[in-house]
Amino acid sequence: MEDKNEHLRLAKVVKETHADLRKQFRTCEGDFNKVWEAHCSNEGLLSQYADAMHHLAVDHWTKHPETRIEWCRDIAVDYFLHSGLERALQKDARRQFHKEHGTAYVNHGSRDGQCEAKNRSDVTKGHSMKCGINEQRTVGSAFEGPIRLLDVGSCFNPFLEFEEFLAVGIDISPAKSSVHRCDFLLLELSEPLQVAPDTLNTYMSNLREPIERIPRQSFNVVVFSLLLEYFPAPYQRWICCQKAHDLLSLNGLLLIITPDSHKQHRNAPMMKSWKTAIESMGFSRWKYVKQQHIHCMAFRKIPKQETGECSLLNEITPDMLYIPQDFNTNIDNEPDWFGSAYDEESFRRALCELPVLNIEDEEEETELS
Repeated sequence: MEDKNEHLRLAKVVKETHADLRKQFRTCEGDFNKVWEAHCSNEGLLSQYADAMHHLAVDHWTKHPETRIEWCRDIAVDYFLHSGLERALQKDARRQFHKEHGTAYVNHGSRDGQCEAKNRSDVTKGHSMKCGINEQRTVGSAFEGPIRLLDVGSCFNPFLEFEEFLAVGIDISPAKSSVHRCDFLLLELSEPLQVAPDTLNTYMSNLREPIERIPRQSFNVVVFSLLLEYFPAPYQRWICCQKAHDLLSLNGLLLIITPDSHKQHRNAPMMKSWKTAIESMGFSRWKYVKQQHIHCMAFRKIPKQETGECSLLNEITPDMLYIPQDFNTNIDNEPDWFGSAYDEESFRRALCELPVLNIEDEEEETELS
């Protein structure tokens, strides 16, 4: 009972912080810059929030044997070290082949249809070479060295414990010295470093805080775990995703985890909206799974189409990155992800649950349409 009460107390700090941000955003008539500046200047609140999130993550959520952190690790390791990227490039090659030959693309979900194996191999190689024309740092299918990972809004930089990663954790109010102080929304991006991978690794291992500037295309993975719902404005979520795109090398991964305690299809339109918005920035969704209380998404950075900036002309706007709370004007009736005794156990499961099913793009389209 004492443990449960402490969990509820910490969770209440998190919930009330989020709710107050949304309330301030509404009362300031949508001036998210003003709201965010005031929030980031409240050092007492930030410290209290960071402490609460840290203890929740370390003392409560990890009681489940498999966590969202391990899901991110498994996805990244499979993608970079166990042929996941190669499979993604082969899928691109098959689509391109059928597009050029005017035939229908069919996802067999296995090794069927090997009659075009040589063509797929040739196109995959061509795709990889085309993506690597001097303008972008490219992750190849034969990946070597540590996976450079940026954990945005990190409580305690949990990815440090995995030897596969060179992990950089950033937060506006770090709870541990292993996390760098940085406001991701205000982070400036400089030109990519034209250096060897091991030199770039050394550069990333010696960042000094507060971090105010990072070179573009510096990371293989960017993680947004329970981050986007923190922001009261869809445009702030949009900025984060665009910045992640700039920070990723070509074929890098953006991993997004966001809570949702409703059933499978309740917020399917929201997830489809997120997919459309994020893919418009130059991503392709590689994996998606909805467990009972959580969405887990992996987006792959692909060559961006030369269509100019996303605008109202193609009906893609930042408002597509919405959450249900954006439309709730009664702060007291917002979905209680963090606070009540009834929801305490389900929320713990939501943030500690390891999805066991990876859904390919073609399969998920049927589910979300």
